Amino acid sequence: MALISQQPIGQSDSFHALMDSVSDIASLERPVLLVGERGTGKELIASRLHFLSPRWEQVYVSLNCAAQSEAELEAKLFGYVSYDSRPDEESVFITAGGGTLFLDHIEACSPRLQEKLLETLEQGAVLARGAAEAEDFDVRLICATSVDLNARAQQGLFRPDLVDYVAFHVMPLPPLRVRLDDIPPLVEYFGRKITASLGAERFPGFTAEATASLMSRAWPGNVRELKLTVERSVAQAFLADESLTAPIAALVHNPFEGIVMAAPQMTSVPAPAVHVLEAQNSPDVPSKPHPPSSPPTTALPERVKIFERGLIDEALTLSQDHQGRAAEHLGLTYHQFRGLLRKHGLKK
Repeated sequence: MALISQQPIGQSDSFHALMDSVSDIASLERPVLLVGERGTGKELIASRLHFLSPRWEQVYVSLNCAAQSEAELEAKLFGYVSYDSRPDEESVFITAGGGTLFLDHIEACSPRLQEKLLETLEQGAVLARGAAEAEDFDVRLICATSVDLNARAQQGLFRPDLVDYVAFHVMPLPPLRVRLDDIPPLVEYFGRKITASLGAERFPGFTAEATASLMSRAWPGNVRELKLTVERSVAQAFLADESLTAPIAALVHNPFEGIVMAAPQMTSVPAPAVHVLEAQNSPDVPSKPHPPSSPPTTALPERVKIFERGLIDEALTLSQDHQGRAAEHLGLTYHQFRGLLRKHGLKK
C-alpha cells in the first residue's frame, strides 16, 4: 500500500479549480499529462491523482526521466534479465503493477526510448532486455513536463504519436504568480516546519514590509522557490536571535547576494635566466643594484588587526549589518563572528 503524501495547500480560486479538476480526473483509467513551470508541484498533483483514484491502495511509483543516463533510464523503464553476477532490473511498469506510474520530465526520453516506450504502452506488455517473452502490466500512467510537447513534436523533437498517447487528458498547473492568495498559507506552513526543525518555540511570521515583498514577487521558481526563501530567511533570523521573538524583516531570496568571488590571480612568467645573465654581462647595459626593501612601518600583530577589521567592515557592509549573513560571508559561525566583534570592541 502506498504511503499518503503531503496534501496540497492553497485557498485561491485557481487552487480550488485545480483541486476540482484533480478530483474529476482521478477516477479515469486513462493517462494524464501534467504541464507546468518548474516548482509548480507536478509530483504532488500526480500523487494526489493516485490517492483519489480507485487504485489508491495499490503502489505508486515515481521516476524522474531527467535524472538518469539513457542506459539507466532504459533499464528502469523496461528492465533487463542478467545472466552474470549482476542482479536483474525490474521494469517500473511491473513494479507499479495494479497502481500508478508517474514519469516526470517525459521530454528527457531520447528518440529511441520514445519509440520503445510507445510500443510498450500500446501493447500493454514490457519486454526486458535479455528476456524471452514480454510481460503484461496494468498501470495508470501519469506524465509531467515543463516544456510544450506539442511544439516539440511539430519541430520533430518528440514523437507525435507518443504525445497523443500520454496526453489523453492535459492538466495545466497554474504558476504561483496567479495564485497570490495561496502565498500566506504556504508561508505559514513552510515557516512552521523550518522553525520546528531548528528547535525554536514558535514561528513569528514576517513583518508587513517583508510580507508585501513576498506577495509582489514574480516567483519564477514558483512554490519551490517560495519554500526555499522562507526557509533561508527563518534560518538566518534564527542565527541572529535564537528566540525568534520578533517578526522577520530580512528576506533571503538569493543566497549568493553579497558574495564576492575572488578573481583568479595572474602569474607572470619570468624571462629565461639566460637573458638576465646576458643583460648583466652586456657592456651596453649598466648594472643597477636593487634597493633593499623598506621595513614595514607597522608591527605584524597590528597589521593583522587592521586587516581583520577591514574584513569585518566589508562583511557587514555587504550584508547590510546583518550579523548572520556577515558571519556566513566570512565562513564563520554566528558565535565566532560575535567573538570577533568583541575582540575589536565593536558593539553591533
